[in-house]
Amino acid sequence: MDRSWNTQALDRQARLARAGERLGARLQGKRVAHEDAVDLLHAVIRPGDRVCLEGNNQKQADFLAEALTRLDPAQVHDLHLVQSVLALPEHLDVFELGIASRLDFSFSGPQSGRLAQLVAAGPLQIGAIHTYLELFSRYFVDLTPRVALVAAQAADAHGNLYTGPNTEDTPAIVEATAFKRGLVIAQVNEFVEPGALPRVDIPGDWVDFVIPAPRPHFIEPLFTRDPAQITEVQVLMAMMAIKGVYAEYGVQRLNHGIGFDTAAIELLLPTYGEQLGLKGRICRHWALNPHPALIPAIEAGWVESVHSFGSELGMEDYIRARPDVFFTGPDGSLRSHRAFCQAAGHYACDLFIGSTLQIDLQGHSSTATKGRIAGFGGAPNMGADARGRRHVSPAWLKAGAEASTSTMPRGRKLVVQMVETFREHMQPAFVERLDAWELAEQAGMAIPPVMVYGEDVTHVLTEEGIANLLLVRNEEEREQAIRGVAGYTAVGLARDRRMVENLRDRGVIRRPEDLGIDPRQATRQLLAARSMRDLVRASGGLYRPPARFRNW
Repeated sequence: MDRSWNTQALDRQARLARAGERLGARLQGKRVAHEDAVDLLHAVIRPGDRVCLEGNNQKQADFLAEALTRLDPAQVHDLHLVQSVLALPEHLDVFELGIASRLDFSFSGPQSGRLAQLVAAGPLQIGAIHTYLELFSRYFVDLTPRVALVAAQAADAHGNLYTGPNTEDTPAIVEATAFKRGLVIAQVNEFVEPGALPRVDIPGDWVDFVIPAPRPHFIEPLFTRDPAQITEVQVLMAMMAIKGVYAEYGVQRLNHGIGFDTAAIELLLPTYGEQLGLKGRICRHWALNPHPALIPAIEAGWVESVHSFGSELGMEDYIRARPDVFFTGPDGSLRSHRAFCQAAGHYACDLFIGSTLQIDLQGHSSTATKGRIAGFGGAPNMGADARGRRHVSPAWLKAGAEASTSTMPRGRKLVVQMVETFREHMQPAFVERLDAWELAEQAGMAIPPVMVYGEDVTHVLTEEGIANLLLVRNEEEREQAIRGVAGYTAVGLARDRRMVENLRDRGVIRRPEDLGIDPRQATRQLLAARSMRDLVRASGGLYRPPARFRNW
């Protein structure tokens, strides 16, 4: 039978030809003026296309997102958007305008409420909520983009891209698209002469069109936390994490989730950690964005290496001055890479510690609550035992030995959920039943959107103490261990006091006093930096906080 084996290439050629016809002399090689962006998109995007719009944790292809909303829905409609983060209003405007109808994504924190409304109203159908690594993987299997809209710092006439510190998702998006004959369109902050790029992050023959945007692309300082807002309760919890988990297992390789809880841990390493004599024994290698809160620990010699998912605004000069710690190019700037760092966090780290909005009696946790579809980001990969891991480390082996009921020895990743018993507006973090069940029913999901499954959680840490779930013998003990650290929530008040005390006698539950920690010593004076200005001083003036974090 006769069959064409190059339909994708023919389709690509037809789209490129349409772009040439529509733009004519306005198309200068690969360069397209920003005024012509909408014409270009009308020429190369067809109804029903799968389009990847680069929306990352931090870097946003915001100009291209806005251009997408200006398409004529009579010409371009029913697009299937695939992107890791819904951060901008435009990311959902395209659904209200009838330009897109289906979505596969990972995280939608800033737009979670509006996303839930659109799903309920009907103009938006969710394919799946993914982890970052899961979504990137599907780009190379069954969610390959036909058109990719990405962002970079600079480009030259050949289409070579320099992504700067915030490379993030760009390599995964571009490679998946370019090598299946899709089209890649990049908005850039500046256009330079050939040979003038600081380094080439994406080769030009993978890129079809370059649009110098009228303004620099948006970058969110997502991981920056002002030490002035860290509370004494968070200091106490950080002390328990360092002494009761990090020191207990000798954790050398780790990932921290975002939040004030983990910022407190980072800021206690050069003080409380030093008091405990832990320098060189814990926290040497990190899969982590360049958190400003990590500066004092770096300066004190605790940190040997940091590989990053993305960068952080204001940290550029500091990173450039500390190349032994960060992964930087010959130009001195950071080379972040979300896909590689997600893989590192999943397979190469011994511990993940993060927070959540709700935890149930089995230890399942989720950030999907009533009226919000927030997604998961990277937490399910960071906070999951990597069943394919085969290399050993002391922390991994010790956790595995505590959990093992098998004659075949294996290790276990430490997954710590660190939460205060009550969240903002006095919402309890511990619940009998996750809102995720109700959300699944409302949105027609096949399974509840659970962020971290209970079987992967090894420790639950609150201001009440630490519950070591590796040591429980059955589901009843697991439930009571969780109730035992749930404080004055309804879940905590329903504990079996005798069983909880028995679990405490066995070391399954440990209060601060059981760890030799006096809560009266948990003051902000222990923090290595107590303000943004302190972080600037610790960096020797190299850290330059964004304006919203400066109050001096």
